[in-house]
Amino acid sequence: MAAKRAERLVNLVIALLGTRQYVSAAKIRTIVPGYEPDDGTERADEAFKRMFERDKAELREIGVPLETGRTSAFDTEDGYRIARADYELPEITLTGQEAAAVGLALRLWQSAQLAGAAQSALVKLRAAGVEVDSGRGVPIQPRLDAGEPAFEPCYAAARDRRVLTFDYRRPDEESPHRRRVQPWGVVAWHGHWYLVGHDLDRAAPRVFRLSRVTGTPRASGPAGAFSPPPDLDLAAVVARQESRAEQLVVVRARPGTAIGLRRTAQPLGAAEDGDDRLQLRTTDPEKLADTLAAYGADVLVEAPQAVRAAVVERLGRLAALEETA
Repeated sequence: MAAKRAERLVNLVIALLGTRQYVSAAKIRTIVPGYEPDDGTERADEAFKRMFERDKAELREIGVPLETGRTSAFDTEDGYRIARADYELPEITLTGQEAAAVGLALRLWQSAQLAGAAQSALVKLRAAGVEVDSGRGVPIQPRLDAGEPAFEPCYAAARDRRVLTFDYRRPDEESPHRRRVQPWGVVAWHGHWYLVGHDLDRAAPRVFRLSRVTGTPRASGPAGAFSPPPDLDLAAVVARQESRAEQLVVVRARPGTAIGLRRTAQPLGAAEDGDDRLQLRTTDPEKLADTLAAYGADVLVEAPQAVRAAVVERLGRLAALEETA
């Protein structure tokens, strides 16, 4: 929906909610900005009628109960109104988590530039008397804006059904590799954003975590170049992929330390030097490396080598920062 049309619809809804009487089309034409002005020509009249008919159909399609009738027996033509009792929302009480979710949704509309969906939803909310202030802050900040710079180009390519090219680095790879994908969609799962699509070079479905995308993904080719599988469940695809990617990590912890780590670990007995050996399961080695590095010298990674190297890299970076401080 174009921005001008969305603004006109909002103005129309406000005008029809602001009166108990039926408002004629001629009156609507004069009080609602955006309609073809009455200059006395037949062309202008026809343009207004077409525009107004489309707007009425649009309002009914999005659920606005537009009524048609006459205020008195002296009226010579039908008018229009929106009965508040039929459309106003009841008082809404949100929990802290629900309010945060609404705030995140508003930020998502703004960050990902989802203009069409946002405008349609805002028409409904404002018509129902809900003041929507997308500029107000929320107590938590989604990772879309700064943490996931690949979100917007990936989402846009999936929406437009265009081939996407990007560089992607797996946790066990030292350098990124180029990927060409038909993106089916972007989905959040367990605190991370994922792109699901068909990998053209590997000729198979693949899942890509957006935090591992390097650089800016580029869309190419015409829109509508492919279609996702029918009945596609993006979250289910990611869940299956991540479950298969679960890794076992073995660490040593000094006795009496790493209490938080031990709550989810499987004890493997004592090592020769007296440390406790623990086994951890993870689908996010990078996040686990951050956690293990926070324990410093109290925890040592035995295996796998990739997680051990990731922890060493984090500890080295921290040491360098302390030297320069």
